[in-house]
Amino acid sequence: MDFIYSIIGFFVTGGPFMYPILIVFAVGAAIAVERYITLKLVTDQNQTSWSKLQPALSEGDFDKARELASDDTSTVSQLLGMGLARQGAVRRREDIEIAMEESMMEIVPRLEQRTPYVALASSIATLLGLLGTIMGLIQAFTAVANANPAEKADLLSASISVAMNTTAFGLMVAIPLLVIHTMLTAKTGQIVDSLEMASVKALNVISTTARRQVQV
Repeated sequence: MDFIYSIIGFFVTGGPFMYPILIVFAVGAAIAVERYITLKLVTDQNQTSWSKLQPALSEGDFDKARELASDDTSTVSQLLGMGLARQGAVRRREDIEIAMEESMMEIVPRLEQRTPYVALASSIATLLGLLGTIMGLIQAFTAVANANPAEKADLLSASISVAMNTTAFGLMVAIPLLVIHTMLTAKTGQIVDSLEMASVKALNVISTTARRQVQV
């Protein structure tokens, strides 16, 4: 209980800027949780879809692959579905690759959306902490100027200690949000890399099959 009371006392004595920092943390944490859940679902869906699509592609059964991709909503199915749709109409690798790149341009922004707001929340929390400290120091020096000379030293040290609480709290909020933002960015990068790998494998299979058909 003493620990809880100390946290409450730390928060209350920090001044009014502690509340906006807390709100920023709540917003940033909510976005981070939503992004993590979304990216985790995308990863799981892609792995499941790729395990179904890869055998069909390896066998050169593009009709089956197109059917599987059209019945699925995962990002890897959307990507390959665009290329497979073009494969049914043209044979040139360049046209199929352009179709997949166009699909990637639509998918990547959806994967990255709202993630930058986590870093923004981290920066805002830091700045609010510094602003709260500066405002607290201004109030402290103003109060000391009108205080009894014998009490100035004690009053000033106590006021500075309270004013620094906002900077400490701002950093306590900013550091975890910054770490989480880095993790989300890395997770997004892994998904994009896996999509690019899947597109390259699909293109290689399509090109190899097309060459065999030409030779026959």
